[in-house]
Amino acid sequence: MGGAASVQESRHWDRLMAMAALGAIRGADGEPGVNRACLTELDRAARRLLIGWAGEAGLTVSVDAAANLFLRHEGTDPDAAPVLTGSHMDSQPNGGRFDGIWGVLAGLEAVQAIREAGIATKRPIEVVAWTNEEGGRFAPGCMGSMSYNGCKRPEDFAAVTDAEGITFGDALRALLESEADIARRPLGGKPFAYVEAHIEQGPVLEREGLDIGVVTGIQGSRWFTVTITGETAHAGTAPLGLRRDAVQDMVRAIEALNRLMADPADILRFTVGRVEVGPNSSNTVADRAVFSIDFRHPDAGVLTERGDAIEPTIRAAVRNCDVHVLERFHALPAVFDPMVREAVSRAASGLGYGQRDIASGAFHDAQFMVPLCPTGMIFIPCRKGISHNPAEYSSPEQVAKGTRVLAATLEELAAR
Repeated sequence: MGGAASVQESRHWDRLMAMAALGAIRGADGEPGVNRACLTELDRAARRLLIGWAGEAGLTVSVDAAANLFLRHEGTDPDAAPVLTGSHMDSQPNGGRFDGIWGVLAGLEAVQAIREAGIATKRPIEVVAWTNEEGGRFAPGCMGSMSYNGCKRPEDFAAVTDAEGITFGDALRALLESEADIARRPLGGKPFAYVEAHIEQGPVLEREGLDIGVVTGIQGSRWFTVTITGETAHAGTAPLGLRRDAVQDMVRAIEALNRLMADPADILRFTVGRVEVGPNSSNTVADRAVFSIDFRHPDAGVLTERGDAIEPTIRAAVRNCDVHVLERFHALPAVFDPMVREAVSRAASGLGYGQRDIASGAFHDAQFMVPLCPTGMIFIPCRKGISHNPAEYSSPEQVAKGTRVLAATLEELAAR
């Protein structure tokens, strides 16, 4: 537990708060939050701050074609496959100070603590900051880890635009040009193992008074964008029977989807979180309605069966308009490797921390590392389970405990 004992709670917390100042916002009740979208000037500033801390800690820095950023601690066997740890630096538009960024800074603090304890690891350890996990500016999320995984390429996302019409390809190019002084590395790889530290984003650990969640896996996700196209008409003169009202057909579609997604066990997650209507006038029949679907389930069979039923369900419900359904994201459930899970559990036990196995309802970059190497995650409590919100909070003690478990886990894995 040498590395874990060298974790500095105050240094780690100060770095978290310094990062939170980049894109700082205030929530409705004055809570401090963050709006730091990927590939923006704020993102560049955050990356430069991280790069500076890595240099001070004696780590070497490199970046790949997807702008994934790596901080490397060398092992006694530099040719051995590295142990990888990290998360993401981008936030939701009305986000918190811990989601994603804590996993990156926990990795930095853990590796720095291992080095300061004088521990020589056999395997290299690399801390990674993945590009665009949130998908808040460019959808879908996890573009960086999907590109590293090889299931997608950065070019596959190049034409995706943000709300201002800027393409992901142009934003990525500008970011990489601004980091021309950073060493380039090939995209992809095959690590020995991957461990991601993250706040729970749920209430279980806090409710049970536990310090650490040993994550067993991540439920699958399917995201869709549905576009319903009708015809504009005057609200005061057009008879209801003759209208091609996109909003009314959208309502019919969502009602049908609610029936499709009914789950008495309350395991299934179905969300319509975004709606756009045109021309968006109070006295005009809408000719266009666009809505999002976020569907999640831990069972691959349910995810496939009900996900595949989404488009025919919508088409059967719509009466008067045209329909286009686009699936934007599809990730099957992920099961984490016993080797990593057991290492996390041993680390928590050795430190005397309360722990339990826990599944992740949210998706993470770790999902895309499962096909490449043994993968696992470490959860810590967050207040009231709140996340993607300025009220998101974990205490200095909680983040330090999670970082100590991460340090001990990395130390064990890097010794293999």
